[in-house]
Amino acid sequence: MYTKINNGLYLLKEDFLDTHTLDLDNILTNSLLWKTYEIKIFGKKILSPRLTAWYGDEQCVMKYSGLTFYPIPFTKELLYIKTEIENLTQHKFNCVLANLYRDGNDSMGWHADDEKETGINPVIASYSLGAERVFQLKHNISKERIDISLKNNSLLVMAGELQHYWKHQIPKSKKITEPRINLTFRYIEKNLYI
Repeated sequence: MYTKINNGLYLLKEDFLDTHTLDLDNILTNSLLWKTYEIKIFGKKILSPRLTAWYGDEQCVMKYSGLTFYPIPFTKELLYIKTEIENLTQHKFNCVLANLYRDGNDSMGWHADDEKETGINPVIASYSLGAERVFQLKHNISKERIDISLKNNSLLVMAGELQHYWKHQIPKSKKITEPRINLTFRYIEKNLYI
C-alpha cells in the first residue's frame, strides 16, 4: 500500500472519491472562507502566494509563519472527505489546512509539516481537486528528489519519518491557468496555546 523511500513512506491514490455524485470542487471553492495572509519568511513579511482556510476541532490552534490560526468548524463536505481518508488510512484527523492555488503563479516553497503540535512522525493526508500540479520531495541529506503528479481527485499520504528527513513544495508553473484546491489533513495532539 505505502511506497517506502529512504527515511519515510508515502501513499498515492488516484481517483480517490466518487466525485460524480458531489460537485466537491465547486462546493469547496464557494463555501470555504478563503483568506490571504501576510506571512513571515526568513524575517521578511510577504503576502502568501495562495489562499488558505483553517478548519478543525476546537483544540486545533496552529502557529506557523508568525501567525496563529484558530479553527473554523468543519463543513459537511470537509467531514465527508475526512471520514473517507480515515477509513482508508486507519488514522484519525482533527484539522485541515485548505489551500486554493488560483493558477500556476500560486505556489508553496520548500518546507516540512513538522510543527510540534502534530507530534513525532505525523501522518499528513493531502487531497487534491482541480488542476494537476507537481509535488516535489527533496531529502535533506542526500538531496534525492522525487516528483509526484497530483491529479484531480488524488490523495497523497505522507507517513513515517518523512517530515523529519524530507522537505516538499508545489513549484510555480506558467503553463497552469486553472485553479487547484489542496486539503492537508492532520491530527493535533493537544492545544499548546491555551
